[in-house]
Amino acid sequence: MGNEYLIPFAKDIWICEGLPVNFYGFDYPTRMTIIKLENDELFIHSPIAPTKEILAEIDKLGEVAFLVSPNKIHHLFLGDWKKIYPKAKMFASPGLKKKRNDLVFDGELQNEPEEKWAKEIDQIIFAGSKAVSEVVFFHKSSKTLILADLIENFEKDWFKGWKRIIMPFVGIIAPNGKAPIDFRLSFLGGKAKAKKSLAQMKAWQPENIIIAHGICFKGTGIKELERAFSWV
Repeated sequence: MGNEYLIPFAKDIWICEGLPVNFYGFDYPTRMTIIKLENDELFIHSPIAPTKEILAEIDKLGEVAFLVSPNKIHHLFLGDWKKIYPKAKMFASPGLKKKRNDLVFDGELQNEPEEKWAKEIDQIIFAGSKAVSEVVFFHKSSKTLILADLIENFEKDWFKGWKRIIMPFVGIIAPNGKAPIDFRLSFLGGKAKAKKSLAQMKAWQPENIIIAHGICFKGTGIKELERAFSWV
């Protein structure tokens, strides 16, 4: 019998949908990504609220070894997962240690992957923003890029009322989703660094892109990078 909550995305990658969270008055869906490494250890990207049903399926996959925050916005449920899996190593994105000084992290993500997952997952810090530094990951064998907020691609009917009217101008409605305008504006003065980061992402030649908010992309990775990052 297959999983009900863990949705296969590519070989050794699953996504899992969580309940929405409120962010400055807007309801944002939550999504985590699970990568199964060769040794059956699990790499959990942007953990969502844990439930007994989700945890039961997770435990069937392997051992939760790494809990990862891609940026300092995606952190709400790290502590919950650490309590459930105390042996898991928890990694902070840049700036998160200061924001969540109630948590004890095992390390801070850098511009290159940790040795424990470097063979299978590459990573860089997407540079240039004055507000948020996001760590992007690339699962080599499936050619899948994993992002958090650098692309948001909501379904047209996700937002209601006046919010639905303004969101296309924010730039996060499918099929034209990209980073929201406030995030893009935080790169003013840092475009040269952003271009360098984008060049590295393109060099990976991703075929697929998982994002935290909205519709993901399968088979059109490079095309979507060109489109969604045209502002760079």
